[in-house]
Parts: sequence; structure tokens; C-alpha cells
Amino acid sequence: MAIVYDTYQREAPQRLPLLGSADPSRVLARRNGKAVTAAQFLAHVQAVAAGLPAVTAAVNLCEDRYAFLVAFCAIVLRGQTNLLPSSRAPQAVDEVMAAHPGCYALGEQALDPAPHGYRQLPSLDATLPIGTDAGWPLIPADQVVAIGYTSGSTGTPSANKKTWGSFHASNAGNLAMLQAAIGPQFEIVATVPPQHMYGMEMSVLLPLLGEIGVHAGRPFFPADVAAALAEVPAPRLLVTTPVHLRALVESGIELPPIAAMLSATAPLPVELAQAAEQRFAAPLLEVFGSTETCVFASRRPAVDADWSLYDDVILHPQPDGTAVEAPQLDASITLADIVSLSDGGRRFRLRGRHADMLEIAGKRASLADLSRRLLAIPGVHDGVVFQLDDGDALGVHRIAALAVAPGLDGHTILDALRRAIDPLFLPRPLRLVTALPRNETGKLPRAALLALLDQHDE
Repeated sequence: MAIVYDTYQREAPQRLPLLGSADPSRVLARRNGKAVTAAQFLAHVQAVAAGLPAVTAAVNLCEDRYAFLVAFCAIVLRGQTNLLPSSRAPQAVDEVMAAHPGCYALGEQALDPAPHGYRQLPSLDATLPIGTDAGWPLIPADQVVAIGYTSGSTGTPSANKKTWGSFHASNAGNLAMLQAAIGPQFEIVATVPPQHMYGMEMSVLLPLLGEIGVHAGRPFFPADVAAALAEVPAPRLLVTTPVHLRALVESGIELPPIAAMLSATAPLPVELAQAAEQRFAAPLLEVFGSTETCVFASRRPAVDADWSLYDDVILHPQPDGTAVEAPQLDASITLADIVSLSDGGRRFRLRGRHADMLEIAGKRASLADLSRRLLAIPGVHDGVVFQLDDGDALGVHRIAALAVAPGLDGHTILDALRRAIDPLFLPRPLRLVTALPRNETGKLPRAALLALLDQHDE
């Protein structure tokens, strides 16, 4: 008996393919040492979709990247929306589910405790019968297929809707940039979770729409990254973050030959970019974007401080940030980033974020630059400078810092900072900690920073 999906019952002015190629034999993913073809993937998607409840949205909690791909497309095929919390921590999941009454959660693992209405995927190891007469599914371009939540690094996480049409548009920019750097075909290994918009763009949309293969795992330790890369054929692209890059460089591990590395989610120090390129004999590319906009620019930070915009992207600098026009956006979105344009508006240099800019006694500094100078101190392994919520009688907010610096004391760090920055911007308090509360993508949620500071103030 044929399955009639909710999606097929909707009328939309335009429909776009769920998969970017009609070739059923192309390799979409590699899982447990085996290649998974597009046809077998679609069979898994259809089988999962048939068992989903008839509601409007689902929290996609899959950790295995192939399971996430199957769940993502099954949810989309049923005309539903993938909810992507900034973290899979129970509280973050509960908050998202509370904002979408009636939704359910979907994952490949047996969770205990599990979110309300949790459903576990069936095994994806079985080879299913492949139908050849139904054709490739088409999805309405205006269907909201995902809602991504920001990390909370600048405050409360916010929800951002993504349509299938907007994902097609943003993927086109990423694919063009990567193919220009690597070539028409490559295989992806990613250390970032697919729930994060960077992970979504580079390890979910590229294999779905760009005819690119992806490794199903999410390797964390350097040895795991090396093993995952060895399981995919060349040319290989490593999609990662500055935190993972630093660990790879410092580990001294040998990686299989890679065509390129890609980084995002946090500022990438030039010194680290140069060290990574030298260590792994491959170019390191960095992409610029946000959950609100998706990626819209790239650069190679080891050799270039300026960013190059994707085709048809236009920036409009504002006093409090920058308005972005891009093919994936229905209307311009203003980000807090301050930029200066060059090359006829096709390139830009980042000058800081409006929320990061500090002004005390007529002098200005940025939190990003202060953090960079903290990290440049020999012996500081990790660190961040941030502003506290409560201001003094004049409305000036105190500056605080957390640093991971075994073998150093606070006085030594402050003395080094005093030689690098204006004393007005010295962080007080500065607390030494064993680790910063980075999330899965290396970002630092503001609430976690304040909680850690409070612990050390007790």
C-alpha cells in the first residue's frame, strides 16, 4: 500500500528536490565502514517517515550523522519541522519542546531519562527494498523544514526559521566556494554536531543537495578524527572548529592527506591557522555567517584578513551593525558585527561587534580584542574576557575574565595584560579555572560563563 505523505497534499508555488541528484547509485554517506547510496538512504527515509505521528514538529536529537540525515528528511517528508536546540542538554530540549506544544523528540539512542514523547529510530543497519517507480520526493520551497536556535553566547537563545528554498539557496553558495577550492567532488568528515547551523550547512545540506559524501560519525579526539578521515576516500574536507583544530595541532597526530580544512563558530587566531596549514599541508578556510543568516562569506585567514562575499550577497554597514542581503533571506537581517567594505563592496574586514564595543572614560576597546590578547599570553591555554550585567553608579559595566593557565597566577596574567592593553580595560575579577564551559561547537554561552564566575566568587 502506498504511503501518502502530508507534504504531497499541500499546494505550493514551487517544489524543490529533497536530494540534489537523481542518481540512485551515488554515495551519500559512509557508515560503519560501508557506503550508503542515495537509493538506500531514501528507502530508510521513507520507512521512518511512515511511522512518524501526524504533528507539526519534532526535536531531532540524533548524534549519528547518518541517523540525523534520515530523521531530518523523514520529518521534512511528513511536512513537519525539525527543531534544533542549541544543546541536547535536557533543559535546552525541554525549553524548545515547551515552545512547540504537541511536538515529539526523535533520536537513534535509548535515552534515560528521555524527553516527553521521545521516539527511537528503528535500526538503520538493514538493507531495505528500494522502490524505483515513485521518483525523487519534491518539497515545497516555502515549507519551514528547520528552526535553529542560537547558542546563547550573547544572551537568550533565539529561534530562526529555515525554509527548504532558503536551504537550497545557502547551499549553492557553500558548494560553489568549496568546489572552487577543492574540486567538484570530495568527502566530508565533521567534528561539529548536525544540530548546529554550521554543522547543518556543511555536513547535512552538502551531502543532500551537493552530491557530496559525508562520514556518519562525529569524531572528538584527534585519534578519532584521524580514523574517520582514513575511512573516506580522497579528496577529504575536514569540517571543524578552532577548539578542535588546536587539539589536532597540539596532539602531533598524523592525519591522512586532506584537501582542505574548514572552520567556524569562533574567531580563528592567525597563528593557529598558519600552524594548522603547516602541520597538515592543506589550506584552512574559514566561513562567516550566523544562525540567522547562514554562511555568506569566506576567507583563508593564514594569508588574508579580509572576507570575500558569496555571489549576490550585499552588506550595508549601519551604526550599530551590518545589514545583510543574501539569496537565502526573504528580507535583510542586521547583525551586530561592525565591518568596513573594500573592493567595491565585495570584500570586508571585521572590526568587532556592536555588543562587544566598550567605552570607558572616552577610550574604546572590544571584548574580542581583549580576549585575543589574553590568549596571546604564554601559558594561557584558553580564556575569555566578557562584560558583567550590573553597572556602577555611572552605568559602567565591570569587565571579567576566565582563564585556563596551569602554572600561572592571576597577578602574572594581569601584569602581562597591563603591558598589552589600557589599564582601564583590565578585567577585574580575573579567575583561573580548569576549563571553560564550551558547548559542542566551542562557543561559550553567557549564562554558563556567569555561573562559573559565581562559583569562583563563593
